[in-house]
Amino acid sequence: MNGAPNAVDNMRSVTTIAGDFSSASPTKDASPAGDQIERAQFEASWDAVAPTDHRTIPSDALYDEREIRITRDPSGGDSKAGLYLTHEELSDLHSAREFIQLLRSKNLDVAKIKAAVAYEYELESLQIELVKLQRWIQESRQRVAILFEGRDAAGKGGTIRRFIEHLNPRAMRVVALPTPSEEERGQWYFQRYMKQLPNAGEIVFFDRSWYNRAVVEPANDFCTREQYDRFMQQVPEFEHMLVEDGVVLVKFWFSIGKDIQAARFDSRRRNPLKQWKLSPLDTRAQEKWDSYTKYKEVMFSRTHTSFSPWIIVRANNKRKARLESMRHLLSLIDYAGKDTARVSLYPDPNVIMRFHRGSIKID
Repeated sequence: MNGAPNAVDNMRSVTTIAGDFSSASPTKDASPAGDQIERAQFEASWDAVAPTDHRTIPSDALYDEREIRITRDPSGGDSKAGLYLTHEELSDLHSAREFIQLLRSKNLDVAKIKAAVAYEYELESLQIELVKLQRWIQESRQRVAILFEGRDAAGKGGTIRRFIEHLNPRAMRVVALPTPSEEERGQWYFQRYMKQLPNAGEIVFFDRSWYNRAVVEPANDFCTREQYDRFMQQVPEFEHMLVEDGVVLVKFWFSIGKDIQAARFDSRRRNPLKQWKLSPLDTRAQEKWDSYTKYKEVMFSRTHTSFSPWIIVRANNKRKARLESMRHLLSLIDYAGKDTARVSLYPDPNVIMRFHRGSIKID
């Protein structure tokens, strides 16, 4: 290996081997009883780990070394010494106890690793269900359109990436339309979105949608009052036609706090791999927070309908937002194989909720 291992690969290695212990997947020769005993032994060792009071380097990234709790070397040495686990160290492990001892010897926060393992297990399990769902959609020729809306840096793009990670690209699309061209500006507003609607047997993920005109455009003076009013009048009728024609329409709003948005913008500015996400609108998002809030609340009150409800996702915690939005979609559709899911498909009501009057002040 050349130099320190990449933090992403390192953490994936940790969660992979920990997942092997925690899930206790039986081999062909393993008995169910032996499997249960092994799992019980691991969980007993795992749960016995006392939480540590180490310094936490904050980050909202999933696999980022800054999200690992570390202990500074009292001698003033490199605080990152021992932060990484090598492939050689991992390959020498034979039991859950050895794994936990290795984490302790490296001053890694076992509770943090445990949470990452649980997240990876849930994510993989839900992605398996999404693969089943997609296969059923293909076979039954259904049409599914999923709208991801929310403020800038709310985690929409990252959630979509987890949704589609293992899906068949031939039967799904991600739509993130750029600024309309001069020709498109002269068309009916919904016209360019109609071209992107799902075909039979297809899922389409909209990374922002026609609801740009409900919040982003009026908040930034990108449309006239007349255009805005016409859209707000027409959008319930447009969506009613889609649903009446058999399209499964799901509308997510990812809700975050102002301080969380500011922290994520700062992370993007400092991380060269994330700087492509920054846009001129991002620099004004904090200044126009109240304006966005006003238009968001009007949008909810006028476009939340029984046939096309708004689903609000509390997204300050990215991991929970990803898992629970997946769970919500899976809970809506009775697809083949749903009854064999290895995790719950009922979304957490503390993270996922239908819009109601008491929820308009979340962000």
